[in-house]
Amino acid sequence: MKRLISSICPLIMILFLASFGFKDDKVRKVPAALKVIKPTPVLYPQNKTNVKPEKVRTPFLGSSFIGFKEALAFRESQGNYFIINTLGYMGKYQFGIGTLQLMGVYNATQFLNDPSLQEKVFHTNIARNKWILRREIAAYAGRRIRGIAITESGILAAAHLAGAGNVKKFLNSRGKFNVQDAYGTKISDYISRFSGYDVSAVSARRNPRV
Repeated sequence: MKRLISSICPLIMILFLASFGFKDDKVRKVPAALKVIKPTPVLYPQNKTNVKPEKVRTPFLGSSFIGFKEALAFRESQGNYFIINTLGYMGKYQFGIGTLQLMGVYNATQFLNDPSLQEKVFHTNIARNKWILRREIAAYAGRRIRGIAITESGILAAAHLAGAGNVKKFLNSRGKFNVQDAYGTKISDYISRFSGYDVSAVSARRNPRV
């Protein structure tokens, strides 16, 4: 009897341990939605980069008209469409109500809350200043005044700052008339800072309206 039990016990243990190797498809079956059939960009990134996030910079817009207007907007308001400064100038390009009215915009609230209108006004104002300063652009672009290179884009940027009339006085006085705004920025600062941009995308227009 003892021999029979001794021979049966190992067999029982083998059968018991072997049962753990059997699959129960009903319990262990992986749902189709969770099966990984092929590599994915998340699991297996193919385009690796060693550039740290803090070193990624905004695209350089160069000397195009877009580069010009965005550089000017950043200087005026850091590109904020919805800002009003301490002197009441509004929006991304900091327009006063008087200039807006010249171009047919009379609702300041609508202007401040409409980025597309602000872009149209900026474009229209550049066209207007190009017309007013067309003779000065032709006469002075490519020359130097008090060491500052005079370019069409610099002249137009200065007109945005101080008005076309004051820019005429600066050029015709060879830089002696160099007024500054309430924050201390001079006409010569803008002529120098915004020189060399291509603003040919905007044509001169007499008394343009939005």
